[in-house]
Amino acid sequence: MYLKVKNKKIKIIQPQGFWNRFKGLKFVLEPIDYGLRFTKKKFVTTNFLCQKIDIILTDKDDKILYIYEKMKTEKYIFPKRKVYNVYFLPLNTAKNFKLNEKLNLIEEQKEKTEK
Repeated sequence: MYLKVKNKKIKIIQPQGFWNRFKGLKFVLEPIDYGLRFTKKKFVTTNFLCQKIDIILTDKDDKILYIYEKMKTEKYIFPKRKVYNVYFLPLNTAKNFKLNEKLNLIEEQKEKTEK
């Protein structure tokens, strides 16, 4: 899955399983060039993040409800109503979005090769 931002695409990874969802971006030292999407998540904490990131909270239809730019470590976003998806994005990505705008997500096209 990719998020289209102006003329570039940002790869969006959706962590599966408890450990991957728990780890998220904790202890990632180098700046990220991809994003993470967490579904069915309302509470966000930035404990142990080693870099600043942008966070976007959306509903089930990926309509932007809240935007948090340049979030530092040890910050909390308490549960919000109607939030379904949480996106952790590279720094300065959220400045291209506005509230009540729908995210432009592009699904990966999986090519099946038959032998």
